Amino acid sequence: MRQTNGGTELRFFFLAVIGLSAILILSACGSSGVKDFSYTDHRNETISMEKLKGTPWIATFAFTSCETVCPPMMFNMTEIQEELKASGIEDYKIVAFSVDPTVDTPEKLKEYLTQFSVPDESKWHMLTGYTPEQITEFASENFESFVKKDPNSNQVIHGTSFYLVDQEGKVTNNYDGFKDVPVDEIREDLENLIEK
Repeated sequence: MRQTNGGTELRFFFLAVIGLSAILILSACGSSGVKDFSYTDHRNETISMEKLKGTPWIATFAFTSCETVCPPMMFNMTEIQEELKASGIEDYKIVAFSVDPTVDTPEKLKEYLTQFSVPDESKWHMLTGYTPEQITEFASENFESFVKKDPNSNQVIHGTSFYLVDQEGKVTNNYDGFKDVPVDEIREDLENLIEK
């Protein structure tokens, strides 16, 4: 019985991810800027839109106890960062919003990040310091992204996109962050933002 439920949950999860990806591809990106926020990163530093202003950033959503999409997404983000480093691109940040903030303390996020071969940890901000309800609303309003706690497990269902945010805080593009990640396209789009 448990196995059947688990299979149903997993099917629902992947259907939600596929559906969300389709919606994001079809939707218009960045009609307005990301609303101001002030959250805590994995270094216990306060990160806000004001602090990020003037620097483009790549955003995503993840959590430390994720058993499905987050580890591949984190590996994919490190691959993007390796490409940026190889191209000499320095003027950017990576911002990952935890979708499980009651569990993901700054210390836990810091430890989680060490599990991946991050080329430059100083560029990363793994964020927490809000309620589950706040991150659900924040993801929906600012990134048109879906976040929902699975009532039958410790997992959180969330989108798998990477988002490029410009120097003014406007979402300019989104990409698949889970499979077939367009690393070269992300690098080129980021370069174009920096050159503006």
